This record gives sequence, C-alpha cells and structure tokens, in this order.
Amino acid sequence: MTPSPRNIVVDTIRTFALIGICIVNIPFFGLTVTQQLVPPVAFADRAAVFAVEALFQGKFFLIFSFIFGWGMHIQDQAAARSNVSFGQRYARRLAGLALLGALHATLVFTGDILVLYAVLGALIWRQRNKTPRELVMFAAKMVPLAAVAMGIIALALSAPVPIPSGPGLGGSFAQGVATRIMDWPMTFLFVALFNGPLALGAFAMGIAAAKVDFFAPGSPQFARLSRAVPVLLSVGVPLNLLYAAAMSALLPDPAGITQGLGMMSLSLGAPMLAAVYLVGIIRFARRAHPGPGWLASGRNSLSGYVLQGVVAGAVFGGYGLGLYGQLGQAELLILSLAIAAGGMLLAFAWSRVFQRGPLEVVLRRITTAN
Repeated sequence: MTPSPRNIVVDTIRTFALIGICIVNIPFFGLTVTQQLVPPVAFADRAAVFAVEALFQGKFFLIFSFIFGWGMHIQDQAAARSNVSFGQRYARRLAGLALLGALHATLVFTGDILVLYAVLGALIWRQRNKTPRELVMFAAKMVPLAAVAMGIIALALSAPVPIPSGPGLGGSFAQGVATRIMDWPMTFLFVALFNGPLALGAFAMGIAAAKVDFFAPGSPQFARLSRAVPVLLSVGVPLNLLYAAAMSALLPDPAGITQGLGMMSLSLGAPMLAAVYLVGIIRFARRAHPGPGWLASGRNSLSGYVLQGVVAGAVFGGYGLGLYGQLGQAELLILSLAIAAGGMLLAFAWSRVFQRGPLEVVLRRITTAN
C-alpha cells in the first residue's frame, strides 16, 4: 500500500494518550495486591489516587481507541487506492497484534490491551461500512453495556480477594513471568469488562470521524464537538468525581452500593471527559505546530506503549531496582510522568534515525506478508 502522509495532529493525540495510559498503568506495576485494594493513609497518596481516578482512569485509553478506529478507515482507503485486499491485510494485522499482545501480557504487563484490541478489531469489522450516523448510534449503545460491565466488576470487587504469597512481580524475571501467566486469565476478563464496551464504541467513533474528515481544518464536526464542551464538562466532571470519590473510599459505602454507582457513572463520565481532552489536544497540536519533535513521538505508539512496561519492570522487578511495593501513590504518579517523558524522548530519538519503531516494523511485516 502507498503510505499516507503523516497526520501530525493524530500523532500528537497518540503522544498524550500514551502519557495518560502510563499514569494509569504504573501503579499496577509498582503496588502489591493489598496496596491496590486498601486506600492509602497518607494525604498525598490519597490525593494522588483521587487525581488519577478522576482525571485519567478510563479516559486516555478511549482517546487511543478512537485513533485506532480512525486508522482502520485510513488503512482501508489506502488499500482501495492501491487495489489491495484490505480484509486480508487487516486480518493479518489483528493476528500480529494478538501475538504481540500475548507476548506483552506474559513478559511485560498482565494488563495488556493489545489482545483485546485484536478481538474488538474483529468485532468492529462488520460495522466499517456503516454511515457515520449509524456508527455514532452503535457507539452510543456501548454506554449502557459498559454500565452493566462496570456493575459486574463492582460486584466482583465486593467479594473477598485472595492475597497471593511469594515475590510475584517483585521477584526475578522468571518469577514475574510465572505470576503474569497465572494472573492473565482473570486480568484479561477484568480488562475486557472495564475497557471492552467503551473501546468498541470508540473504535466506531474513530471510523465515523475518518469518514467525515474530522481532523481537517474547518471541520463542522469538530466545531460541533467544541461547542459541546461546556455541556460535556458540566455532566462529565461530576460523574468522574463521583467515581473517584467512590474508588478512593471518600464516601460511605453500605454493602458496596456507592462503589457500584461510582463505577457505573464512569461509563458515561469517561467518554465525556475524553471528548473534552480530545478537543483540547487538537487545539494545542494545531497551535504548537510544528512545535518540538517529541510531540509527534506517538507515531510509534505500539513501541512506546510496550517500552513503558519494560522500563517499569526494570524499576520495580527484583531483577532491576527492586522497588515493587516500596513507593506510595504520590511517588508513583511522579515516576509515571518521568517514565512517560523518557519514553517520548527515546521514541523521538529513535524516529530521527530509524523512522519506524521496532514493533511497528514487526507488525507491518506481518500485515504485508504474502
């Protein structure tokens, strides 16, 4: 296929999405199960938990998913221009994504999203030829489905959770791999429930956006979304605050009802705040263009995503600095920003020499294999 020109705005969106994803994921690398389930005592740690839950959790993976859907339509158009079967290449791409995701889940991060993206990518295939309006309606239907899934998670969290023994992720690399293999089935179920419905809806919205040329200057759809920002904030902020307060144990929670309502509120609150973030990032990218090169480091988002986990493993694992379970939430928040910034700079430096990231090269070769 003839490569399409890079969209700097989209690359910048990917960059900011990776920062948000890193902030959300790092605690799962650095905290024990007990530390994740029990609210911290220190004020700084409680404030950090609240900030991450209110401002980051559930939002940036939606932005990333939106761009995934957008890219799917762009690739479809490129294949049509080159008289290439997009279906075959897309199937190979999903297979490659699933393979890389399985390796990532076992070797780097149990909370991998790539395998789920491969599954959802297959599910969205039948929707790709729908009109933009039909795709938006499909996405809207995912919100109540996500609310049900969140309710299921809340019920599961109200039950006693067995605390594993042994070094787990804080041990040697082999011990970490063994722990991830053991934890992956339940973790994937959690990720599928928490991320799946809304990510599928975001895929559909991304395809719709590509069809109406959402990122073009003067796009009426972007102008409409921009005008909706006050409404999105007035509804989305309270919903996200409710979720954060419930998950941070700041509200009374008789029989787990508050936590359940908080999680269900995220199914609507997260897409609303994600849409506001998207508008803000697009405006920033346009004003900053050409701007510093690191803003476009998201062009190698697959390598950047995996790199975050590799660095986190070296920081927290016993084969590295051994900081597993040693840092509080506030310290982890600062560290996550450092890891995200370092990853962006490294990705930028790599792109200046090799252009494509190593995993992008692997996935491209799988996709275009005859």
